[in-house]
Amino acid sequence: MSEHVIRIPERFDFGYHKEFTEQYQRLLAENNVTEIELEFSRVGYLDSSALGMMVLLQKKAKSQNVSIRIRGPKESTKEILQIANFDQLFDIS
Repeated sequence: MSEHVIRIPERFDFGYHKEFTEQYQRLLAENNVTEIELEFSRVGYLDSSALGMMVLLQKKAKSQNVSIRIRGPKESTKEILQIANFDQLFDIS
């Protein structure tokens, strides 16, 4: 299993869109990727555009049989993800 990490910044909003998209597109273009990990330990703020970017990533990854895992969210961030039912789309640990 090949695992790759995208380290999410403290502020995850539309300002991070281009970089986030470039990172996951690069990873999805690699044939050996089976899982992408979103490192959330620094995230203190995320907005609806971040949630939208994550849904788009999930759809693209699923079509290529790549799983997405969210690792290390702070309690407040984890609560937002759970309210949005992202715990049903992603493995959150």
